[in-house]
Amino acid sequence: MGRLKLQTGINAIEEEPEECENSNSNKATLACMINSEIGAVLAVMRRNVRWGGRYISGDDQLEHSLIQALKALRKQIFSWQHQWHAINPVLYLQPFLEVIRSDETGAPITGVALSSVYKILTSDVIDRNTVNVEGAMHLIVDAVTSCRFEVTDPASEEVVLMKILQVLLACMKSKASAMLSNQHVCTIVNTCFRIVHQAGTKDVDNTESTLVNGSDTVKQETGGTNNEFSFGSRTPENGNLSSDYDSQPLSTNFTSNAETVIDENIVMAGSGKEAVPYDLLQMTEPYGVPCMVEIFHFLCSLLNVVEHMGMVSRSNTIAFDEDVPLFALSLINSAVELGGPSISRHPRLLSLIQDELFRNLMQFGLSMSALIVSMVCSIVLNLYHHLRREVKLQLEAFFSCVILRLAQSRYGASYLQQEVAMEALVDFCRQKTFMVEMYANLDCDITCSNVFEELANLLSKSAFPVNCPLSSMHILALDGLIAVIQGMAERIRNGSLSSELAPVRLEEYTPFWMVKCENYSDPSQWVPFVRRKKYIKRRLMIGADHFNRDPKKGLEFLQGTHLLPDKLDPQSVACFFRYTAGLDKNLVGDFLGNHDEFCVQVLHEFAGTFDFQDMNLDTALRLFLETFRLPGESQKIQRVLEAFSERYYEQSPHILANKDAALLLSYSLIMLNTDQHNVQVKKKMTEEDFIRNNRHINGGNDLPREFLAELYHSICKNEIRTIPDQGAGFPEMTPSRWIDLMHKSKKTAPFIVSDSRAYLDRDMFAIMSGPTIAAISVVFDHAEHEEVYQTCIDGFLAVANISACHHLEDVLDDLVVSLCKFTTLLNPSLVEEPVLAFGDDTKARMATVTVFTIANRYGDYIRAGWRNIVDCILRLHKLGLLPARVASDAADESELSADTGHGKPITNSLSSAHIPVIGTPRRSSGLMGRFSQLLSLETEEPRSQPTEQQLAAHQRTLQTIQKCHIDSIFTESKFLQAESLLQLARALIWAAGRPQKVNSTPEDEDTAVFCLELLIAITLNNRDRIVLLWQGVYEHISNIVQSTVMPCAHVEKAVFGLLRICQRLLPYKENLADELLRSLQLVLKLDARVADAYCEQITQEVSRLVKANASHIRSQLGWRTIASLLSITARHPEASEAGFDALMFIMSDGTHLLPANYVLCIDASRQFAESRVGQAERSVKALDLMAGSIDCLARWTNEAKEAIEEEEVAKMSLDISEMWLRLVQGLRKVCLDQREEVRNHALLSLQRCLTGIDGIDLAHGLWLQCFDLVIFTMLDDLLEIAQGHSQKDYRNMEGTLILAMKLLSKVFLQLLQGLSQLSTFCKLWLGVLSRMEKYIKAKVRGKRSEKLQELVPEFLKNTLLVMKTRGLLVQRSALGGDSLWELTWLHVNNIGPALQSEVFPEQDSEQLLQKPGESGVSMVPDEMGSVTSNETVSLEGTGTVG
Repeated sequence: MGRLKLQTGINAIEEEPEECENSNSNKATLACMINSEIGAVLAVMRRNVRWGGRYISGDDQLEHSLIQALKALRKQIFSWQHQWHAINPVLYLQPFLEVIRSDETGAPITGVALSSVYKILTSDVIDRNTVNVEGAMHLIVDAVTSCRFEVTDPASEEVVLMKILQVLLACMKSKASAMLSNQHVCTIVNTCFRIVHQAGTKDVDNTESTLVNGSDTVKQETGGTNNEFSFGSRTPENGNLSSDYDSQPLSTNFTSNAETVIDENIVMAGSGKEAVPYDLLQMTEPYGVPCMVEIFHFLCSLLNVVEHMGMVSRSNTIAFDEDVPLFALSLINSAVELGGPSISRHPRLLSLIQDELFRNLMQFGLSMSALIVSMVCSIVLNLYHHLRREVKLQLEAFFSCVILRLAQSRYGASYLQQEVAMEALVDFCRQKTFMVEMYANLDCDITCSNVFEELANLLSKSAFPVNCPLSSMHILALDGLIAVIQGMAERIRNGSLSSELAPVRLEEYTPFWMVKCENYSDPSQWVPFVRRKKYIKRRLMIGADHFNRDPKKGLEFLQGTHLLPDKLDPQSVACFFRYTAGLDKNLVGDFLGNHDEFCVQVLHEFAGTFDFQDMNLDTALRLFLETFRLPGESQKIQRVLEAFSERYYEQSPHILANKDAALLLSYSLIMLNTDQHNVQVKKKMTEEDFIRNNRHINGGNDLPREFLAELYHSICKNEIRTIPDQGAGFPEMTPSRWIDLMHKSKKTAPFIVSDSRAYLDRDMFAIMSGPTIAAISVVFDHAEHEEVYQTCIDGFLAVANISACHHLEDVLDDLVVSLCKFTTLLNPSLVEEPVLAFGDDTKARMATVTVFTIANRYGDYIRAGWRNIVDCILRLHKLGLLPARVASDAADESELSADTGHGKPITNSLSSAHIPVIGTPRRSSGLMGRFSQLLSLETEEPRSQPTEQQLAAHQRTLQTIQKCHIDSIFTESKFLQAESLLQLARALIWAAGRPQKVNSTPEDEDTAVFCLELLIAITLNNRDRIVLLWQGVYEHISNIVQSTVMPCAHVEKAVFGLLRICQRLLPYKENLADELLRSLQLVLKLDARVADAYCEQITQEVSRLVKANASHIRSQLGWRTIASLLSITARHPEASEAGFDALMFIMSDGTHLLPANYVLCIDASRQFAESRVGQAERSVKALDLMAGSIDCLARWTNEAKEAIEEEEVAKMSLDISEMWLRLVQGLRKVCLDQREEVRNHALLSLQRCLTGIDGIDLAHGLWLQCFDLVIFTMLDDLLEIAQGHSQKDYRNMEGTLILAMKLLSKVFLQLLQGLSQLSTFCKLWLGVLSRMEKYIKAKVRGKRSEKLQELVPEFLKNTLLVMKTRGLLVQRSALGGDSLWELTWLHVNNIGPALQSEVFPEQDSEQLLQKPGESGVSMVPDEMGSVTSNETVSLEGTGTVG
C-alpha cells in the first residue's frame, strides 16, 4: 500500500530511504504516537487518588480494568508485525473509548482520552481500506455520543464538550467517514444540537462552527447525487433555550435519545405521508439522502413555533428566546446554499421546503428579532435562487404577508423590522431577473396578487422623505428602485432589446381562466401569453370597479370586452367572482345567495372552483367564506351552505355519511362561531353542548367524539370571519390559507424563468416609471452628499435610457421636466452672481450635465421636454456661459472658420485646462466677458484678482458647461427623429415668443434673436427634412417681419436668416424652390423704415442667391419674387448697384433667361432703365439688356419648332408673342423718360425689337395691338410731352420726335406686306397718316419744327411710293376702293399737297394698272430718311408678317 500519510510535521522531517525502511519507520512512528497518548491518559489518571492506588478485589490487589487495558495496549503496539491498515483499529481504540464511556472518570481524564482519539483520527491511520473500518467508526461514534464523565467544575465540562465536538467533526472529515450509517450521522447532529443547549451561553459559537465544518465533510463524502445536502450556520447571539431537550442529561446514552428526538419531531412537525420516517434498514446503510432528510426535517421542526411555543391569536410577532430558531435557520440557510438546485431532485426534501419550512418562515418572518427576520430573508433569497421554479406561490405569500407588511410602519412594524425587510427587498431587487419573474409569474396571473407592482410602489413610497430629513431607509429604498431600473437598462445595453410588442386585443370570447401556454420555456410563446393574461387581469379589475358600482353594468362591460360571453353562462360568472380581486364581497354574497335560478347555478359553479381535497371541514369552510360575505338571510345562508356541503362531500367524504351530514355540520359550525365570538352572547356553548347538538346527524349515527372536539376547539381558538376583508392591505397567513396555498401550488402554472432579454420591460417600466422618477427626484432634492447625488443621476440616466429604447416619450419628457428644475437655471435669479452660485452648487451642475447628456443621447424621444431644455440653454446664454459655436451651422465649415476669429480652433471656446487671462473678450456676452465684469464691479476699490473660491467656482462652471456639449444638440440635429426635431423647433419658436411692438426689453430681444439663430441653425442642418420644419420657421419669421416697425437685431436676423436658408437649400431642394422663394416676399412686406435700413445688404444677399442658384430657379413664381426684390432696389441709392448686377447676371447673353422669368426680367430692367438713381449709363445698359433679349425669343421659337409637336408649337408661339409684346410695351414706357440719352436709346432699342424679329412668328392681329398700344401711344405721348413740358424737363424733344417718326416709317414699311392683308388695314393706315399730320403741325418750344416739316413729307412720300409699287394704293382697288384712295389723299394733302402729283404723275398712269409686285422699286427716292432700293428689297424679303 505504500506509506501512510502522516501529519505535516512528521512528513516534514522524514527522509527518503528504501520502501521497507519507510514502512518500518511509519510503523514505529505510529506506535510511538499511540504509546505517548497512552502515557498521557495514564498520567492524568494517576493524578487522581482513586486511580493512583490499587483496587482490592478479594485477596488480590489488582489495577482498575481501564488502566489494565491501556497498559496491555502499550505492551502490544511495538510487537505488531502487520501494516497498520491490516490491524483492526478496535484494538488500539478500545481502551481509549472505554475511558470515554466510563462514568467513573472525571472530566480531565475524559478530555485527554478524547484528545487521543482525535489525534488518531486526524493521523490518517484509518481509511476505507483498513480492516473492520466500519465497526471501528461505529464504535467511535457510539462511544463519543454516549460519553459519560463526572463534572467537577464548569470549565472542565466545557473542555470535554468542545473535545466531543472535535472528535465528531474528525469522524465526519475522516477518509473512513463514508462507512458511517445514516443513523450515526443523525446521532452526530443530534449530539451537537444537545451540546449547544447543554453548554448554554458559554460556547455556542464554537459548537455551531463544528456543525458548519461537519457539513462540508458530509457534502464531500456523500458524493454522487447526495452531495448537495449539508448544513451550516451564521453566528447567532448567545442564549439559552428552555425546552424539553434540556430535561435529558448529557450523561445518558446519546444514541437512543437522538433517535427519540428526531422521531418525536417528525411526528410533531410532520403532516401526512411526507413525515413517515425511513425504515431501520435504510438508516443503517452508509449515509446519504435519508440522513439529510431526517436532519433537515429535524431542523424544520425546531421552527415549529405553534407546537413549541404557542402564538398569541392574530399576533404579528414572535416573542421568545431566539437561540433555537437562529440555530436552525442558520443551518437551514447553509443547507440551501450548498444543496442548491439539486434539492429539487429529491421529493421528500423539496416537500419539506415547500410546506413545513416555508410555513415556518412565514411565521418567523414577522418576528420582533431583526436577526431572525434577516436570517429568514436570507433563506428565502437562497430558495429563490435555487428553487424558484418549485416555490412560486410560496414566494408570493412571503412577499405579500411578510415583506410588504414589515416594510411599512402602518402595520405596526418597528423601525428595525422595516429596515431589515427593506434590506432584504433591495437584495432581491439586485437579482437581475427577480422583478421580471415576479411580474411574469404573479402580476400576469389572474389568481395571484400584483407583487411586482406592490414592491415597486413600496420602494417609491419608502424613498419619499415625508416631513422628515433624508434617512438611511430612504437611500436604501432608492437603491432598490435604481437596481430595478438599472437591470432593465442593462438588458438594453446587452443588445437584447426584443422587437416591438403589439398591443393586446381580445377579438372574441374565450374562457379567461382556461388560457394556457404551450411552452413556458420558449419566450416566443410565454411572452405573448403573459401579456395577454395581464391585459385580461387589468380588464377584470376595471370590470370589478364597474360591478361594484352596478353589478349589471359591470357584467355588461365584461361582455363588451369579450371576457364574458354574449350570453352569460354560470361558469364564466362564477370564475369572474372567484378570480377577480377587488370585488365588493357584499355584492358577491348577495348575488350568490339569490334565489334566481341563474344565480343558484352560478353559486354551484362557484363552489366547484374550490379544491377541498383532504381538507378539514372547518378549514374548507373558512376558505369558502373568505371569498364573499355570507348573506344575513337564513334562506340565502342555506343555499350557500348547500352548495358548499355538496362540493365538500364530493371531494373529502372522510367519515361523513352523506352531503346532508356535511350541511348540518357546516350549519352547526356557523352557529358555534357566532356563539363563541359574538360579544352579545353571554353564555357560551361548551364542548359537550356542541357534541350533543350534533348527535345522529351522520346518516342517523354519531360522528366520532374526537372529530367533533377538534372542530370545536378549532372554532373557539380561531374565528371564522363571516365579514371578510375587502382586500385592503396585505393579508395574514392563516393555517387555512396555507393549506389552500399548498393545494393551489400543485395546480399552478409552471414558474417562468426569464433570461437577459427585455421581453416585458416596457410594460413593467410603464407601470413604475412615474413613481420612480418622482422618488428619485425627491431624494435628489433632499440629498446633501455627493454620493447620493451620483446614485440619483445614475437612476435618471437609466430611466432615460429605458424610456428612449422603449419609445416612452411621455416618461422621458417627465424626466427632463423634473431634472431641469434641479439645474436652478429656470429659477428667477435671486443671487447677485448666478455664475459663481452655479459653480458652487454641485447638485445644479450635476443636474445640468445630466439634462444635456439626455438631450444628446436620447433626443430622438424628447417631445414637450425640449421647452425646458431650451429654457435652460437660454438661461446659460443670458449668463454668458454658452460656447461660441452653439448657434453656428455645422454644415457650413467655411463660414465657421471665417467667424471664429483670433485664430482659435473651431471647438468649444470654453477651456477647462486653465483659468484664462482676464482681459477684454471677443464677445462681451461670453463667459470670459461675464467673468471680467465680476472683477470690475462698481465698488470703490475694484478687485484686481478674484478670490481662490471664485476662481474654483469659475473653473467648475467652465468644466460643467464643457461636459454638456450643448452645441451638439443643434449641430447633430440632422440625426434627430422627425417628431423630435419638430418639437425642438417649436420649443425654440415658443421660447422666442411673439415679438412685441412695444414694451420689449433688450434682454427679451436678445433671447428672441438667439432662439432665431438656433432655429436657423437646425433648419440649415436639416436640409433633407426642410419640409418638416419649413412651415413653422416661415410663420415665425413672417410674424417677426410683419410686426417690426423699426430696424433691430431681431428683424435683421430674421430677414438674413431667411435669405441664408434660401441660398443654402435651393441647390438641394428644387421641388421646394417655389416655396422657398415665395417666402422671400416677406422682405417686400417689411416696414419702410426697416427695409430702408437693410436694403443694401438684402440686395447683396439676393444677388448672391441669384448668382449661386439661377440654374435651380425654374418656375415663374420663384422668379417673380426675385424680380420683385431686384425691382425694388432700382430706386435705392445703396442697393441699386448690387440689384442691377444680379439682373445683368440673369439677362446678359440670355444665359439664365427663361420663358418663366422673361417678362419679370423685362419689367425689372425697365424699372432700372427708368430709375434716376445712378448714372444714365446704367439705364442705357438696362435698355440694352431688354433689346438683347429679343434674341432669346428667336432662339426659343426655333427650339420649339424642332423639339415639340405642332399644337405645342402654336401654344409656345403664342407665349413668345405675349413676351415680345410685353418687351416692346416696356420699352415704350422708357421712351418717355426725361433724360434725352435714355429716351433716345429706348427708341432705338424699341425700333430694334420691332424690326429685328427674324425667326419669331407674330400673328397679324398682334401687330395691330402693337401699333395701338405701343407705337401710336408712344407717338401721342411724346408729342404731348413735347408740347406740354418745358425744355428744362425734357431737353431736345425735337430729336426724339424725329427718331419716333423714323421708327414709325421703318416699322410700317417693313410690315406693309403683311399688314395690307388685314381687313383693318385702312384704319391702321389712317392712324399712321394721322400721326404724321400731327407731327408736321407740332410746335416744339412754341414753334413748328423745321426738321419735322422737312422729314415727315419725305417719310410719307417714301411710304406712298412703296405702297404704289406694291399695288396697295390704287384707285378703285379691291382693298378699299375709292374710300382708301380718297381718305389717303385727304390726309396727304393736309401734310404735303404736292405729294400726289409727285407720286402719281400723268405719264405714269399706265403703271397704275399693273398688278402688285410686278413693278420695280427703282423709283423710290434716295433722300435722307427715305427707304433706299436696297432696303426695300430687304423689306420685301424678310419683313412679312405671319
